[in-house]
Amino acid sequence: MHATEKILAAHAGRASVAAGEIVNCTVDVAGINDLYLQTVRSFFEIGGVTVHSPQNVVMFLDHYAPASSIQQADNQKQFREFCDAQNIANLMDVNEGVCHQICVDKGFSRPGRLMVITDSHTTTHDALGALGTGVGATDMAAILISGQLWFRVPEVVKIVLDGAPRQGIFAKDAILHVIGALGADYGVYKVIEFCGEAVRRMPLCERLTLCNMTTEIGAKTAWIQPDEVTFAHMRRLGIDDYTVYDTDPDYRYAAVHRFDVGALEPQIAEPDSVDNVHPVSHCAGVKIQQAFLGTCTGGRFEDLEIAARVVKGRKVPRGARFVVVPASRKVLLEAVRSGVMETLVEAGATFVTPGCAACLGTHEGMLAGGENCISSSSRNFPGRMGSAEARIYLGSPAAVAAAAVAGEIVDPAEFL
Repeated sequence: MHATEKILAAHAGRASVAAGEIVNCTVDVAGINDLYLQTVRSFFEIGGVTVHSPQNVVMFLDHYAPASSIQQADNQKQFREFCDAQNIANLMDVNEGVCHQICVDKGFSRPGRLMVITDSHTTTHDALGALGTGVGATDMAAILISGQLWFRVPEVVKIVLDGAPRQGIFAKDAILHVIGALGADYGVYKVIEFCGEAVRRMPLCERLTLCNMTTEIGAKTAWIQPDEVTFAHMRRLGIDDYTVYDTDPDYRYAAVHRFDVGALEPQIAEPDSVDNVHPVSHCAGVKIQQAFLGTCTGGRFEDLEIAARVVKGRKVPRGARFVVVPASRKVLLEAVRSGVMETLVEAGATFVTPGCAACLGTHEGMLAGGENCISSSSRNFPGRMGSAEARIYLGSPAAVAAAAVAGEIVDPAEFL
């Protein structure tokens, strides 16, 4: 069996499972964000009275953090009241950040865990050897009532990333290249496993980006085999109660693809699709009005640190904006204590509250019609960050920071 199949089998109380089977699994972490008040409504509509395992539930107020309308404030009020009534201790209020980064910071993400969150980028946690996937409100309501959810066991595709990336190439470049080559619908309901020399070299922050972005090819979940990088993170958190699952040597993958990361230029996903990917030279010189650094894809401390290296001693020019959104409170504190925040602010960056911010397209950095934005976030669909007439380019944190101080899209390697 594949390691992800072993996780599903263990949580279903089965000795084995195979691709295509339907299994009912006990969920270790059930996360709900503030976009999904319908989860609470559905909980009561389908007969819920008491949450089955409140200790396994985490509530995240991250997408509207803090609330920017009366309706958002009312929704968050109802979430807080639900947590109080149902003895849900893990309420991550508007000061904590994006759900996925919180899970990594606080150790909710662990090898062997089955994690389900009402957010499509829950595949992030597979970078730690967990099995994470997103669901809608009704499925989550069922988990709140029963502690379980059904899964169809997915087939597994292996992506081998060979080579050593050159200066200015990051995980975001690698995954954009993979998505561009395979297409945005390639991975529908599949497990996307990453391995190879380039993956072994990657720190945890880069691995999280790889797995996060598999959502953009439709993957059910992703996978990186836990190794010393994973174990070191667990030790830093003081956590040792986890289970590492390994894939059997004779497991047969549905497909295997190889990519040479060592040959890559910085990659940009141009408007308006995540698989419209080209080397940065294809769109170099495009004027930008906003550079957006943040979110669960590109708002980790290491991302801000790279951006600080790029902008140090430079200024955001008139006509451009540089919006920075730390992924979590922990990231913000690290940026403050290290001096990274000071460097970015001196260059002209505007910091906003840790959370999803303009990635959601409702507040804190929205775009006007006719504007161009380069973003470290995960999606560039029309209207994703405000006006449907705005154009969004996706790139690495280095590419975002370089564009912020250049006022146009450039090769970030020249700034590092």
